[in-house]
Amino acid sequence: MLASISFVAVAVFVLMQALKNINYQEVLEAIRDTDAKLILLAFTLVVISYATLTLYDVLALRTINRSDVPYRIAALASFTSYPIAHGVGAVALVSPIIRYRVYSCNGLNSVDVANICFLTGLTFWLGNLTALGLSLLAEPHAISLIDYLSPIANRFLAGALLAGVAGFLIWTWLLPRSFGIRWPIKLPSGPKVLVQISIGIVDLGAAALALYVLVPAGMDIGIGRLTAVFIAATLAGFISHSPAGIGVFDAAIMIGLGGGQGDEQLIAALLMFRFLYHLLPFVTALGLLGVVEVWRGLRTTQQPKRVS
Repeated sequence: MLASISFVAVAVFVLMQALKNINYQEVLEAIRDTDAKLILLAFTLVVISYATLTLYDVLALRTINRSDVPYRIAALASFTSYPIAHGVGAVALVSPIIRYRVYSCNGLNSVDVANICFLTGLTFWLGNLTALGLSLLAEPHAISLIDYLSPIANRFLAGALLAGVAGFLIWTWLLPRSFGIRWPIKLPSGPKVLVQISIGIVDLGAAALALYVLVPAGMDIGIGRLTAVFIAATLAGFISHSPAGIGVFDAAIMIGLGGGQGDEQLIAALLMFRFLYHLLPFVTALGLLGVVEVWRGLRTTQQPKRVS
C-alpha cells in the first residue's frame, strides 16, 4: 500500500508539472472541434476491446474444463468485473468477488473462480508483455523518457520480455502444467497460450487505436510510438493500483507523447479516451450488475417455498 501511494504521489507531481502551462480553454475547444466520426470510430474500437476482453473468461473456463458455462455468463462476469475492479483500484480484491457472485449461480465454487481470476490475469500479462516487447523492438526510443533507458537498453528489455514469453510458451507446450498441491491451478497448454497472447494483443491494440484516432494528425505521433507508450502507461497504472490508473496512466502518456506544441490537443484526446474507455464502461458495468442482482432477487422471492 505504501509503495502504491508513493508511486501515485510521484506520478501526480510529475503530471501537475506537465499541466501547469496548459491553456484549458484550448483543451475544451479541441474537444468541441473533434470530428464526431472519429469519436464514433474510437467508441467502436473500445467496444471491440471489451468484446475481446470477454474471451479472457471463455478461455479460462475451457482451461478448467467448464465449457458448459454459457458465453453470456462469461461475458457478464468479464465485463462487470474488469471495469468496476479497475475503476476502484482494487483488482485483486474486487474482481474475484464479482466473478464469484456471477459464476456461483452456475455451479462454480471459490477454487474455480480463483483459477479463472489467475488465468485471466495471465492472459492480460502475456498479451501486454508481448505487445510491449514487439513495440519496443520497432520503437526502442518511444519510452526512453518514461523508463530513463537508452534505445539500446530498451531493445535488450524487449528481447528479455519476448524471451520470457517464449520460454513460458515452450514450457507449457511440452507437458500439461499445473502448480499448487491442495488447490492445484491448471495452466493452459501451449496452443492455448498462443490464443491467450493473441487475445491480449487484440484487446490492447484496439484500446491503443482508440486513443490514436483521437490524437490530431498534426501532432505527428506514429502508431508504433503511441502503442509503446500506451502499453507502458497501462502497465504502470495497473501496478500502481490507483483507480483506473488515474495520475499514473496520464502522467506516462504526457511524458511519452507530450512535452511540446499541441499538448492541449493531446490532453483533449486523453480526456475523450478516458470517458469512452474508463468512465462509460464503469457506469455501464455498475448498472448492468445492479439490474442482474435485482432480477435474481425478484426471481428468488417468486419461487414457491418448499413444504417441510
